[in-house]
Amino acid sequence: MKRARKTFKAILAVLLVGVVLSVSSWAFAQAGGISGSVKDISNNQGIQGVIITVKDVSTSALAETGNTDALGNYSVSIPSLGNYTLLASKLGYDNMMAPDVIELSDMSPNRTVNISMGGKAWLKEKPVETTEALSWETGAGKSYLLNGYDRLVYDNEVEGGGKVYDTNLSIFWDHAVHSPWGSDQDNFSKNQFKHLYEGSIYYGFARSSDLNYRESLSQITSDKGLAGEPITTGAPEAPKPVLSWETGAGKSYLVPALEIPGFILLLNGYDRFAYPNEVEGGEKVYDTNLSTFWDHAVHGPWGSDQDNFSTNQFKHPYQGSIYYGFARSAGLSFWESSAYTFAGSFLWETAGETTSPSVNDQIASGIAGSFFGEPLFRMASLVLEGDGGKPELWRELCAAVISPTLGFNRLVFGDDFKSIFPSRNPATFWRLRLGATLNSDLNDQGESSPIKRGDATADFSMAYGLPGKPGYGYTRPFDYFHFEFIAVDNSENPLEDLMIRGLLFGKKYEVGDSYRGIWGLYGGYDYISPQIFRVSTTAASLGTTFQWWLAQAVALQGSVLGGVGYGAAGTISGVGERNYHYGVAPQGLLALRLIFGDRAMLDATGRAYYIGDHSSTEPGRENIGRLNAGLTVRVHGRHALGIQYIASSRDAYYANRADVHQTTATYSLVYTLLGDAGFGAVEWRDADRR
Repeated sequence: MKRARKTFKAILAVLLVGVVLSVSSWAFAQAGGISGSVKDISNNQGIQGVIITVKDVSTSALAETGNTDALGNYSVSIPSLGNYTLLASKLGYDNMMAPDVIELSDMSPNRTVNISMGGKAWLKEKPVETTEALSWETGAGKSYLLNGYDRLVYDNEVEGGGKVYDTNLSIFWDHAVHSPWGSDQDNFSKNQFKHLYEGSIYYGFARSSDLNYRESLSQITSDKGLAGEPITTGAPEAPKPVLSWETGAGKSYLVPALEIPGFILLLNGYDRFAYPNEVEGGEKVYDTNLSTFWDHAVHGPWGSDQDNFSTNQFKHPYQGSIYYGFARSAGLSFWESSAYTFAGSFLWETAGETTSPSVNDQIASGIAGSFFGEPLFRMASLVLEGDGGKPELWRELCAAVISPTLGFNRLVFGDDFKSIFPSRNPATFWRLRLGATLNSDLNDQGESSPIKRGDATADFSMAYGLPGKPGYGYTRPFDYFHFEFIAVDNSENPLEDLMIRGLLFGKKYEVGDSYRGIWGLYGGYDYISPQIFRVSTTAASLGTTFQWWLAQAVALQGSVLGGVGYGAAGTISGVGERNYHYGVAPQGLLALRLIFGDRAMLDATGRAYYIGDHSSTEPGRENIGRLNAGLTVRVHGRHALGIQYIASSRDAYYANRADVHQTTATYSLVYTLLGDAGFGAVEWRDADRR
């Protein structure tokens, strides 16, 4: 297959639609919101499932609705500033109106309103009157009768020897039961515009009779003006659960089960259109059908494909992160989302292409996709979380760029998935570096490769959930993770490395007053591609991450990991577009950061990989090492300058060719923008011991 730069571009094209829609939806959003709690007056406990109804005082129009969570807390976003009333209602409780008009202004766009409600005994003492007048809030008085809409009549329009609209019950029954569905012969404007408008007429009649577009999200009750005397207008409906990340209420298994196949279908359709002449094995690569799907799913055979390195080892994991993001942003857990990711990868391998399914793609998309997707989801959620208020426009846009599927689901499903994943306030460290690189000490013995010197470079790294933060736990996968990438100004090889590791299962531990750490099982995905060779693995490792206060203002942070995975490496002669070697990959990591207060930092990370003969695609083995070291000095505020040194080496041994020894080293001068936490040292010591 020749899918280099194709599948990845197709994915970005598909996601661009969702991102553009997100931007247009939020571009005119106004800052404003009301939040607070609703408690039972008898026991002062929060009440779950209370309906919050906010109305505009000047127009009496409904402004927004919401529900309280398991703790009785609520938060509703208001589309514009002004004066509003707030009503709290729940079956079994007396409806309660906020005692004062709530004013949202430029100076105070967000207000807190707390409500206390009485229980069933209050209702017995204070009966309420009912009415069946039409209510847009509750749906009382709506009519299903008006949903019928007579079709337009064109008496002289004839087709097949009969008048097109001269229908009766016999014709209806014949069409419904026996008639084959096909494509009609109407002209383009009629089929693509007039039928669409006709559908909007049907919808308008139903909607104007107060039928809901989908099942009501909540029971909404009306009130008598501003006096606060409540009335009940029809039988109450059970409120739809609002997504709760702590309890799992409101999450959806159905939404990602539809989104992932829909995305695959759309991607396959795009590839059919964009690459109609791509052929492999005598068949068009994307001309799939139920027969090819069944043959792949039942008979296989599974093997290794011939795509180039970046397609298999970067673009496929990113495609897997899309599957993962659909499930994760619908409220599913890490493991549930990982199962959807693995299933999505299997579906693409069997139904997305006519070529035989490949084991390497299943691992890269189905497993590495989850390891890739969770940090993207966490970082996007951290941006949305901010200081705890309603996310500003720039936060929504940044989150959508980091995790497009999260932005897509927040746009399409509105309040259903607007609940922000709680970070639980982890200790974090991040930095963004920009600089210039001079390549030197190049040794390409046994392999001839052109070398580009003088690249501009940019890299970003983030450590999330550093050990030592009082009160922070590691109960969820990736409550600790490390994410980093390096990009260079090289059109042929812009991504030099992308490395992710996260704690899947683990515990905290401590030694004395100056040492804190976590240990356990880590999941990892690495992609390293300097200019003359490359390596990428998906692995599981045992290890630890720690911080040790060596002196009052000197801290040592680090990670030590060792594990095994499945990976690819090299620049060997291969079949088709592939010139690299697959195999089981033992690997190790040692990462250290020495922090000198808020003034300077030394850091060094060493990695080693061995791609052997076991379960390999070609006979041979590779030993690859990489060292990344640097010094950073803070100049002012969050601004710093530094130097960086990166060295990579590869030794390859194959029976049918000469041994290969390759090395490359780069030196960079960089500007560094530090995060809010400076160099990221975590403080837990008592103040009198510092």
